[in-house]
Parts: sequence; structure tokens; C-alpha cells
Amino acid sequence: QLQLVESGGGLVQPGGSLRLSCAASGFTLSDYIIGWFRQAPGKEREGVSCISSSGGWTTYVNSVKGRFTISGDNAKNTVYLQMNSLNPEDTAVYFCAAVYKMSYKGLSGDWHYWGQGTQVTVSS
Repeated sequence: QLQLVESGGGLVQPGGSLRLSCAASGFTLSDYIIGWFRQAPGKEREGVSCISSSGGWTTYVNSVKGRFTISGDNAKNTVYLQMNSLNPEDTAVYFCAAVYKMSYKGLSGDWHYWGQGTQVTVSS
């Protein structure tokens, strides 16, 4: 059974950093595109970044470019989201999601598998 489990969220001060992890089980990471999404209270879910480990590419939403870095470790079947220079607008529940690579249609497309989410709060 395909499963995604996020971890690494927490409370951080503005300007600080966090690294989120998305541990995948039940499938091979290289066969899927893994994405990070976030949803702030009262706002729609937003695609943040995604990675294709087999294709060697990544993509980011403009608001996080230069601050967030997505990476994958196929040996550990885990995808990471390194978040630097965090600001209060980054406060949200962060989810990782997966879609089979041949079905990928961008961050705004359908994503078939979702984790339970991890809370990130940026506040002084």
C-alpha cells in the first residue's frame, strides 16, 4: 500500500529554517513525481515544489524560489524540502503528494496520493 508520511514541521522564528521530510513506502520513488503543497487557514491549497528523481528536474512556485530547495534520496525513499528565510506568510500545513510520472500534469494537476500533513508556524 502506497503511503506518504511527512515530518519536520514546527515553530520557527522569522528568518529561520526548517527541513521537512516525506517518507514514501509501497512504491519506488523514481517512478513518481513527488510534490510539496501547503494550505494556510482560510486559503486554498497551494503547490510549492515538486521533483522528479528519474528525470532530474525540480520546479518551484515563485514565492519560494531561492528560499526553498527540494531534494530526494532514492536509497531512503524520502524527499526533503529545505526551507530557509522563512516568513510568517509561509505558515501553513505542509503536505507531500505523489503522482505516477506518466500522469504528471504540473503542480495544479491531479495528485493521487497524499500524506497527512505537518504544521509549519513562523512566528516571533
